[in-house]
Amino acid sequence: MKIGVPKEIKPQEHRIGLTPDSVRILTSNGNEVLVENNGGFEAGFDNDQYEKAGAKIVEKAQDIFNDAEIIVKVKEPLSNEVKMIRENQIVFTYLHLAAAKELTQGLINSKSICIAYETVTDNNGRLPLLAPMSAVAGRMSVQAGAHCLEKNQKGRGLLLGGAPGVKPGNVVILGGGVVGENAAIIATGLQAKVHIVDKSEVRLKQLTDIFGDKIVPQHSDKIDLEKLISDCDLLVGGVLIPGAEAPKLVTKKMLKKMKRGSVIVDVAIDQGGCVETSKPTTHADPTYIVDDIVHYCVANMPGGVPRTSTLALNKATLPFLSKLAKDGYKKALKDDANFLAGLNVHKGNVTYKAVADTFGHKFLSPKEAII
Repeated sequence: MKIGVPKEIKPQEHRIGLTPDSVRILTSNGNEVLVENNGGFEAGFDNDQYEKAGAKIVEKAQDIFNDAEIIVKVKEPLSNEVKMIRENQIVFTYLHLAAAKELTQGLINSKSICIAYETVTDNNGRLPLLAPMSAVAGRMSVQAGAHCLEKNQKGRGLLLGGAPGVKPGNVVILGGGVVGENAAIIATGLQAKVHIVDKSEVRLKQLTDIFGDKIVPQHSDKIDLEKLISDCDLLVGGVLIPGAEAPKLVTKKMLKKMKRGSVIVDVAIDQGGCVETSKPTTHADPTYIVDDIVHYCVANMPGGVPRTSTLALNKATLPFLSKLAKDGYKKALKDDANFLAGLNVHKGNVTYKAVADTFGHKFLSPKEAII
């Protein structure tokens, strides 16, 4: 199978779809791998490393899209890339289609086969290809939030961990999943006061077992969310509905009750955000102010630490990509219902229900699509 790895072109996105080690495994199994010139440079992987691993370095992305049977990326294709995607080509990357109407239509029109990392499941209903980036984003959320609280970043001028004789900051984490747990690891490490809000009693008990009295577990049905938010210094939005748009849990009205200079880090922004006032930002211009509240809504947070992120992502994605390359997409998906859950668009049809429902497209079940 011919596998193509174009350089990411989203602003400040420095990750790459495959590491040299992943390329070595794929080429040793008889696959051909094309890597765009300097595609991995910003993540610390040079052309010569890829060539030694068996890859062919290609100057232009267009040539990769023309030649490859599988396109492996990190972020969703931008409009210039969508134009290059060919009919029957397999695209394997993060897509987040429920927050991207034009992209969804573009992929439908391309008649390609689009498999989204973020909707592949495991036997426990978890999302193994989303988890590594959620972990990175969760840890970065508190790091970014702590920085934004500094006065020169227009924050409250507050040190999240406090100081001798000074109470630490108050962190509220919405969602106790992978993002929330990893945000709590950093926030408790900084000795902040940490509240985690989740709708699952079971998950809250698990988090209490992990963190003990370092966190305050809060069931979403039993709290006054507006009051909780009004007391916080840093709010981390880590709510996820797989493949669907994130619910707007924090309204514009709630912002007016928050402290001047407090910070919101909306990690759910890839799926539209869980705060009504959230809009996507970039690493180059990460924040903006609404009602005196600092908003950090970078849509590709892990892209800020591309080496760590690329290595973590490849550990999760490589086994699935190896199946695709070895068996072809139909057999690989038929043999693994969890992998099949990743199929979002197939030859002009939307095959992920949450995406179809969001935009009013006809839904074709993935099982029917690959018959």
